[in-house]
Amino acid sequence: MNNNRLVIAAAGSGKTTLLVKTAIENPNKSILITTYTESNEQEIRDKFVKEVRTVPPNVTIITWFSFLLKHWVRPYQCKLNDSIANERIGFILVNTRSGLKYKNKDGKGVYWSEKDNFKNYYFTKDFKVYSDKISKFCFEANKASKQAVVNRISALYNMIFIDEVQDLAGFDLELIKLLFKSKSEVMLVGDPRQVTYKTHHTTKYSDYGNGNIKGFVTSDKTLGKRISCEVDETTLNKSHRCYQDICDYSSKLYPQFKAVDACQCNDCRREKILHQGVFIVPKHLCSEYLKTYQPMQLRWNARSKVNPSYEVMNFGESKGLTVDRAFIYPTKDMVNWIRNPDRPELLKNPTRARLYVALTRARHSVAIALDPEEGEVFEGATIYQ
Repeated sequence: MNNNRLVIAAAGSGKTTLLVKTAIENPNKSILITTYTESNEQEIRDKFVKEVRTVPPNVTIITWFSFLLKHWVRPYQCKLNDSIANERIGFILVNTRSGLKYKNKDGKGVYWSEKDNFKNYYFTKDFKVYSDKISKFCFEANKASKQAVVNRISALYNMIFIDEVQDLAGFDLELIKLLFKSKSEVMLVGDPRQVTYKTHHTTKYSDYGNGNIKGFVTSDKTLGKRISCEVDETTLNKSHRCYQDICDYSSKLYPQFKAVDACQCNDCRREKILHQGVFIVPKHLCSEYLKTYQPMQLRWNARSKVNPSYEVMNFGESKGLTVDRAFIYPTKDMVNWIRNPDRPELLKNPTRARLYVALTRARHSVAIALDPEEGEVFEGATIYQ
């Protein structure tokens, strides 16, 4: 039996339900569930409470960075460098490259290297490890301790579930390889179409960024011949959220993946709803549309012009959200794709992922604010009149 499994999940397919259900079915095993964001961590906790009233005692739920700090960094930190043996290491989230040494006369940053200054490379002055270096520290600590870090984790947890795996990058993937080699059962779950955030920006394993986690776990080049991972693209390929027309339309953004279908079970489709599908709304009708259908407005950022009388969220922040109806204010690049939906390459990866997230928030209808040209037809969408 293969202990390693990657589950490719469509938007609204029940990813959290799968994690919780699998954990509940294994009451005699110690289980760790880790996910990138605090909001996802809370969502998993809430799902346990809904299903069994509490998080079972055999289950630990923790964010990815907390997992790294608690179980990878601190237990064997002295093995990597004696000088930090007695330090209480903390954590700091950074959005740009860390470890700045100085700026040269051209204003370009010069950075500490690990060889030049170990402490300044990995840590702030008060020993908080930088978020863009923490997974490298973990990898090196495991190496220096002769696999003691991973062996300890494997002894603590029979099963390890990594949620939102598409957000992991660089040395995070090295840590996945180490877990694959361990005695623990490892399940990765994620939607490669929703890479709206990354743990850090790096050139390491750049070929497997932007959602190509399947390529990483199926390549002999990365895993070698002794490690294998089963890829499951069917269990979570039906959306319990989106109407079929929305599934069809959003699937055009990622033709390399199997198109998502709407689940047709009675629980998902018992309501008979008017006004379902994808709609192009001319700008002079936007106010009328918002008043009639009360959708959630979705925008690129706070500078995007919206109607202040109705709810609004940014594309990236709406990840994980479910609403009845959504109203999208597309960027210029998004408009170009909407007019040419057979050319997803027109969108840069972060833009494409954010548009996919926005399109897949709604159960019943998605509206896009856009003035059609005379006689223009939009494939997969209807012009609202």
